[in-house]
Amino acid sequence: LIWIRTRPRGRRCRRSCTRSGSLFVTRRLTLSAKEVKALEDVCRQIIDKTKELNYKFRGPVRIPTKTLRITCRKTPCGEGSNTWDRFEMRLHKRVIDLNCPINKVKEITGFKIEPGIVVNVSFP
Repeated sequence: LIWIRTRPRGRRCRRSCTRSGSLFVTRRLTLSAKEVKALEDVCRQIIDKTKELNYKFRGPVRIPTKTLRITCRKTPCGEGSNTWDRFEMRLHKRVIDLNCPINKVKEITGFKIEPGIVVNVSFP
């Protein structure tokens, strides 16, 4: 096992472990969707694939639901009684940290993801 610095000195430094030449890096997957069930299914598939390949992971961490609200008048012309429509959209988020080689992230997330689910891959 060899320890390699992944960030320059002066900043908060994390070290990654290497096994047989492939660099292990922590990647953060941020998944967001409007529907909870579809989001939980994708998280479960990612975790199952990670366990199958024997890599370490952390999560899914549930981020508080963001509720977007819009209130508007029902009548387009402004005449009549003041009646209002209220619309809201809820955005659910999950965060998963994967500790695996760089080239294996695509293999872990390489299954068909339902439309409406946004996956962002970044360094923590």
